[in-house]
Amino acid sequence: VQLQASGGGLVQPGGSLRLSCQAFGFTFRYYSIGWFRQAPGKEREGVSCSSSDGRTYYLDSVKGRFIASRDSAQNTVYLQMNGLQPEDTAVYYCATMYGEPHSNWYRQYAYSRWGQGTQVTVSS
Repeated sequence: VQLQASGGGLVQPGGSLRLSCQAFGFTFRYYSIGWFRQAPGKEREGVSCSSSDGRTYYLDSVKGRFIASRDSAQNTVYLQMNGLQPEDTAVYYCATMYGEPHSNWYRQYAYSRWGQGTQVTVSS
């Protein structure tokens, strides 16, 4: 079981990036994929979750700017990030849990497998 995150980079405020999290070694459709981020000196926080039942969950501060989607044929979940701001700067991680997250979508302990992080830097 492996997750591979990619797509980070340096972008100016107001810009966009699309992160990808590709899964290997498990039946993708039964799993929920979460996105977390950790900024320097801050705790890791849940940003979004693409649930196995088709629902998506978002951190309040990214609602309306970030969009999570999944491509089951490619075993990949995407996080389209628009309107990026300096406060979005962080290392972004994807993680997976079996089944639906329900109210635990933002809790790290609910996820069993983690990918490596990808750096997102928003700066002028």
